[in-house]
Amino acid sequence: MGFSINATNFKWSDEIDETEDLCLHGHAVVHIGEKKLEYDATISATALYLLKTLTENHIINTDNQLLPCCGFSMFPNDTLDNVVIAGCDNGIDWSVIHDGDTVILELEDGTRENISINKYKQEVFKFADKVEAFYKSCSPKKIPDDKIDRNGYIAFWNEWHRRRNQ
Repeated sequence: MGFSINATNFKWSDEIDETEDLCLHGHAVVHIGEKKLEYDATISATALYLLKTLTENHIINTDNQLLPCCGFSMFPNDTLDNVVIAGCDNGIDWSVIHDGDTVILELEDGTRENISINKYKQEVFKFADKVEAFYKSCSPKKIPDDKIDRNGYIAFWNEWHRRRNQ
């Protein structure tokens, strides 16, 4: 079966104005081999994390979850080209390990699925492009006044576009 990911029910937080909510949420459905994973996640963080996995290994439960519950804050690096998204410990995760032209996806239960890097990249790009298209279809975001929040959001999109266009 390989790997697929999709998200539906995109939404912004009910607690703040849409133009001020920087993180997109939605219902994610992931297929890894015969396994189906579903979670209401911070979809924008998921897309960036998956873009990172195109060039970097991701080891389960050692950093962020690939389907994170939330992202409280975005912390930029000094050059605003990478961001760390801080959230809670809730979410769903799996490993993404590069082995030549193959990506190995491994779940906590030991399920493993090998997929060509090209097919993996196509699926990640399709997902990320869908998320970005939703952002573009909504009202423009109000860039935060707070320096860390503002620079975190700028760094988020800088990293996104750098990784998407590699």
